Amino acid sequence: MKRVASWLIWGSVLLCASPLVAEKISIDRLSSYLDGLKTVEAKFTQISSDGSLSTGALFIKRPGRIRFEYDPPNDALVLASGGQLAIFDPKGNAGPESYPLNKTPLSLILDDKIDLKRNKLVAGHNFDGTSTILTVQDPENPERGKMALVFTPDGPQLRQWVIRDQNGEETVVVLNDMATGKKLNDAMFNIQLNKNERNK
Repeated sequence: MKRVASWLIWGSVLLCASPLVAEKISIDRLSSYLDGLKTVEAKFTQISSDGSLSTGALFIKRPGRIRFEYDPPNDALVLASGGQLAIFDPKGNAGPESYPLNKTPLSLILDDKIDLKRNKLVAGHNFDGTSTILTVQDPENPERGKMALVFTPDGPQLRQWVIRDQNGEETVVVLNDMATGKKLNDAMFNIQLNKNERNK
């Protein structure tokens, strides 16, 4: 669980693959795209710094809510709601580890309003020939980590992120089968309700 906590708490970002012909996506367009992602459902593959792989399902409901369901044998659960990030250890029924959401890089993409220029969040804006890589960081709290988001031009669409902790260790999260605009029940993100359910 420490590994799960590490990539969520310290944060940073990505790598990706894309079409043969592409061009760098502007900050304004990326900002508008991220702000328009009110709900997201996707499959994910997580590659940890030690090379281990985990898979699962991701759900986002902005503002402020996210859910990572890890597939067996991991069976971990990570939730954010009410300003808190909770990490459930699948090996026991004790309460989850909790952290203030605003101390994690996830808060940068879960805000009520995402305006990258206004908030001065952009630490890097690069193009690798196929994908646009946007690195975001809270300039007032750089110790909270960076989040590098990788976008392909078809949409654009968020394809991956890479999280780097204070020690330089990276975790890559690759998104697949992304769907947006679906209705997501608030109960999915309710930390107390999910705690009660897991403790049955």
